[in-house]
Amino acid sequence: SVMALLVLMTVMGLAVALGLLQRAPVNRICVASNSQPGFLCDDEVTCIPASQVCDRVSNCRNREDEQEELCGDLPHSLPGHLVFYCSNPSVWVYADQKCNGRNDCGDCSDEMGSLAACPLCGSEWWSCSPVLYEYCSCVPRRLCRDGVQHCHSWSDEYIC
Repeated sequence: SVMALLVLMTVMGLAVALGLLQRAPVNRICVASNSQPGFLCDDEVTCIPASQVCDRVSNCRNREDEQEELCGDLPHSLPGHLVFYCSNPSVWVYADQKCNGRNDCGDCSDEMGSLAACPLCGSEWWSCSPVLYEYCSCVPRRLCRDGVQHCHSWSDEYIC
């Protein structure tokens, strides 16, 4: 029986080495430094922001963030936690681009409404709606009184 066990272990080890047996899927979910969803590298320590996956720049030591099986059919080949679908389902952004203050979807669905569920403007932002250009409902305070209208009401130039 000891000999049979050794033979069985040898055969299983060989099957795994040859890729004949499926290995358990690796859990790639992590929280990146910006408190947004991230991608966990093989070293199980490095967590890269979602938007750095499949960007043609290797951020993981073994290039697992740029592999064909992950990047071959974007966004469908990406793990779901890395993708946010805009109100137009044919448009998507990386999950770390949701609630970042910028209109990445083009219709503000990544910044406003029930799909995004973003928090209110923080202290570094001025709240006004509608907003012109690349922002949705908040404008960075650094743009207040800069001589450029960002809020439809001009409140970023006269009140902020």
